[in-house]
Amino acid sequence: MKLAKVAGIVIVALVLLIGGFLWKTYRDAGEFKSIKAHGPEGCRTVSGVDSSEDITIDARSAMAFISSDDRRPWFHGKKGKQGAIYGYNLRANRPRLINLTRNFKKEFHPHGIGLYAAPSGTTYVFVVNHVGGKQYIEIFELAGDRLHHKETVSGPLMSSPNDVLPVGPRKFYVTNDHGSASMLGRKLEDYLQLARSYVLYFDGEQFKKVAEGLKYANGINISPDGKTIYVASTTGKAVYLYHRNKADGTLRFVRKISVGTGVDNIEIDTQGRLWLGCHPKLLTFVKYANDPKKRSPSQVLMIKVIKEGKDEIKEVYLNNGNPISGSSVAAYFHGKLLIGSVFDPKFTICQLDGY
Repeated sequence: MKLAKVAGIVIVALVLLIGGFLWKTYRDAGEFKSIKAHGPEGCRTVSGVDSSEDITIDARSAMAFISSDDRRPWFHGKKGKQGAIYGYNLRANRPRLINLTRNFKKEFHPHGIGLYAAPSGTTYVFVVNHVGGKQYIEIFELAGDRLHHKETVSGPLMSSPNDVLPVGPRKFYVTNDHGSASMLGRKLEDYLQLARSYVLYFDGEQFKKVAEGLKYANGINISPDGKTIYVASTTGKAVYLYHRNKADGTLRFVRKISVGTGVDNIEIDTQGRLWLGCHPKLLTFVKYANDPKKRSPSQVLMIKVIKEGKDEIKEVYLNNGNPISGSSVAAYFHGKLLIGSVFDPKFTICQLDGY
């Protein structure tokens, strides 16, 4: 066989291989999906934040805690302005945003947040904080209209924290969304869908891995009875369920719920239902992350966990990137649905009747 013919066959094979990989990447990222916007009537946006990547609601006080930061600078390795945790009282006649961390002087770039309502009545807010390439969990105690800083926790295993779930005043789970430390390694994890991320447990003294082999471990939350931990896998497009050993914090894999979309944060309502902020088109989201002029669809799913094959999954909201883009969280409370964004300087509130 002539060399030219062999070279031609090799080139065709490479083109087919690359083309097949690109087609699979676009398909898996949801880029071929048709977006048919729908949702409840009467949604409105609330400005005054730099973003609203994570939102969690205290059912006792109806206070929504909002993680706000101008994320694009640190997303691209640059230092941005000071972030904040805002409070927004859903029971107020005229709710207003309150900067609850206005007295926190340490550099602050909040990401995932978690709430622990102690039996004593004390409310603790745990926050993932990215500072100059270093990673911390900041622990605050709510007093009046301020969050008072109590402690900073860090450790070498926590190299890429995304979301935090407190289970005590000093105990928590945290998702590490990448196993690789380098930017190249993380890109390979994302585009090759490598299952290298994991969940850590901090027992008050040290970190330990309690769940591994996840594709981009993102949001994390817990069932009302404290027995089940839910972990979002963004590129795996699923929610993983684990049985929690309350004595030592270890997790045992139970099953996963495939949802067919890029799950971000998970919130739990008073009925134990899961509310997911999702990215239906992941590559479009990457474009939006790099360019504020681009828009990325927002999606909200609600899951009623029953048993394998019987779970109820409902798409509650979907848009084409307007009025809010890049939805990362959905929190429901007494007929109100709050939808947050990774980068948009606002969040959305919808009146959601019948839930």
